[in-house]
Amino acid sequence: DVQVEESGGGSVQAGGSLRLSCAVSGYRYSYFIGWFRQSPGKEHEGVAGIGGDDSTFTIRSVKDRFFVSRDNAKNVAYLQMNNLQPEDTAMYFCAFSSRVNNIQNMPSRSLIEAWGQGTQVTVSS
Repeated sequence: DVQVEESGGGSVQAGGSLRLSCAVSGYRYSYFIGWFRQSPGKEHEGVAGIGGDDSTFTIRSVKDRFFVSRDNAKNVAYLQMNNLQPEDTAMYFCAFSSRVNNIQNMPSRSLIEAWGQGTQVTVSS
């Protein structure tokens, strides 16, 4: 079975940076990896991802601040989060899909086949 393990969350002041990591095991082919986040008072929200063809997408609110990359040899994806703001505070969940190649938007959660355990990001003002 596909397994996803994530890490990298923490507490930072506004303007700080964090890098989230998502490691995938149990899958041999190209795949999508992305992050969804959940915070009080907000809907579950797709944030950023990288498709099987290494295309990337970030939502407007994090454009030019968050960047997705992947080390294909290690099956690890990264979400570099710069200039973090309090509104970025959330539990971030890494998400895997074998069905998403080129991405122009975050995929539906119905396409997600495996989830990471979540990592908390807290940004103070």
